[in-house]
Amino acid sequence: MIRVNLLPQVREKRAAAPQKSQTWLLVIMLLVVVSIVGLFFFHQTRTDKLAVQQGENARLQSQINDIQALIKDHAEVKDALAKLRAREDAMARLISARRGPTGVLVELAHVLTRGRGPSVDPEELAERKRRNEQDVFNPSWDTRRVWLTLYDETERKVRLEGQARDANDVYEFAQRLRLSPYFGDVQLMPGQQETDQQTKVEVVKFALTVKVRY
Repeated sequence: MIRVNLLPQVREKRAAAPQKSQTWLLVIMLLVVVSIVGLFFFHQTRTDKLAVQQGENARLQSQINDIQALIKDHAEVKDALAKLRAREDAMARLISARRGPTGVLVELAHVLTRGRGPSVDPEELAERKRRNEQDVFNPSWDTRRVWLTLYDETERKVRLEGQARDANDVYEFAQRLRLSPYFGDVQLMPGQQETDQQTKVEVVKFALTVKVRY
């Protein structure tokens, strides 16, 4: 009869079992650590994307708030623009009037106002005086020495009639009209000496034609 001793083999198997259990435990712990690290990086990535999106949302919201503020004051802005356009229209009408018939009459009044004169550019006037001292107007001329009796305009051609103390006054008046940018093509008609019926003073009766510019 043969005997088989199995006890040592059982001990060896029992001794090897704890080593396999420790290996599996290490593998499981490693998997858990890797999973945790992976989850951490995934969470961090999502957090960064969320922060970027929140920043973009804040920027868009700021733009929306600005637009809403503008829309809120839209009625006031329209009212302010309407008032501004009304002022611009009024100024345009005034400028147009200054350049139109009214402007011509104002310029004529300046021509016949002592201490003033035609609306000529000072530099142009200085250049004219440099070339010819007679090609300017006399600022000290007494404009009361000329008075008008007729102003008749037809298709921007004006006939002026009046009286002056002498021929030099007529020349000064015509010279001022020539220098003014409002008048052109000044033509003097032959004048005549006569006695004023009221003052009994010798005067020169004159007439001239001129084209107005407006």
